[in-house]
Amino acid sequence: MVKVENKTSLIDRIAWNIVIPVVLLALIGLYAIYVAYANDTSNLGSPVKGVLMQAAWYLISIGIVAFVMQFDAEQLYKIAPYVFGLGIFLLIAVLFLYNRQVAATTGAKSWFKLGPLTFQPSEIMKPAFILMLARVVHKHNQQFAHTLRNDWILIGKIFLWLLPVAILLKLQNDFGTMLVFFAIVGGVILVSGITWKIIIPAFSIVAVLATGVIILVTTTAGRQLLSHFFQAYQFARIDSWLSPSTGTSDSAYQLWQSMQAIGSGQIFGNGFGKISVYVPVRGSDMIYSVIGETFGFVGSVAVILIYLYLIIQMVKITFDTRNAFYSYISTGVIMMILFHVFENIGMSIDLLPLTGIPLPFISQGGSALIGNMIGIGMILSMKFHNKDYMFSTAGDF
Repeated sequence: MVKVENKTSLIDRIAWNIVIPVVLLALIGLYAIYVAYANDTSNLGSPVKGVLMQAAWYLISIGIVAFVMQFDAEQLYKIAPYVFGLGIFLLIAVLFLYNRQVAATTGAKSWFKLGPLTFQPSEIMKPAFILMLARVVHKHNQQFAHTLRNDWILIGKIFLWLLPVAILLKLQNDFGTMLVFFAIVGGVILVSGITWKIIIPAFSIVAVLATGVIILVTTTAGRQLLSHFFQAYQFARIDSWLSPSTGTSDSAYQLWQSMQAIGSGQIFGNGFGKISVYVPVRGSDMIYSVIGETFGFVGSVAVILIYLYLIIQMVKITFDTRNAFYSYISTGVIMMILFHVFENIGMSIDLLPLTGIPLPFISQGGSALIGNMIGIGMILSMKFHNKDYMFSTAGDF
């Protein structure tokens, strides 16, 4: 009887409302990868092999989640500087050991090559940065009251920790991944307690600057100015976003084919595994086009609703724990996943420019999956340990 009770207790400590939607997304991902392989003309390989490889990454990720769950808030707080340091080390190492073939085709020096496998260290840096950012904000809020001066100091600390990551990603020519880090920072700032007298003007300035960049891209003089910050392939992606039907670049072709595929699915899709439109890189970046073409508008919306349910459940667990440090972690994880979903689906339907951002838990690839699953593991640890802290004044770790 004792063993049964302990087993039940352990099961009850797992947040199944988080696990179930992730499993559903994983199953959708395996289906979409199989269909992408089976209908690809560039000889990706056997569909079964592609699915088995992705399934192996899922199994590895499950082990990582189980490991990360063992860390409670105090332990996560203590290890934050070490995992952040490891992430920085990997970002530096990839500048010297990057995959030359990937760099030649994409312009980004952001991938290691280990035999037949490639690995992107910036994906591991995302949860490491979230953990460090949560520690910085939590420690500052414990030491200082929220005044205008102290809030500016906190913002300075946040961007000081962001600076080395941004520099290293710039050296890797990985602008898309850099946007994810900016989204994480924006989300954590919103919940950090910083006064709205700073937040509203700051976010307004960011919106104006983003609009200004888009306007500059459409002019020759503007492009000459932005050429100091953007690469030629990034301008090509923006061109394909602005005019996918008339663009001549590979990005324009990829985007146009994705839109054609999703549109061909109409309301209910063409049927299980039925694909007639070729889309380049369909197993990873453009995986949403598989869902749109085979399951139509109904299936596409269903996937979005699963993501929405997952986000809502993560928010609920955050409030249930009443732990300020955990709240910063969960906000970072939520923003990471939310930005990935918004950007990937947005670029698949020409709502946003192409950036090479994968669709969480669905797109093919191991490094992005592991990064997202580490985030899920940190969220699951909230209920797994379920210690009772005051929300605004969690204990001094």
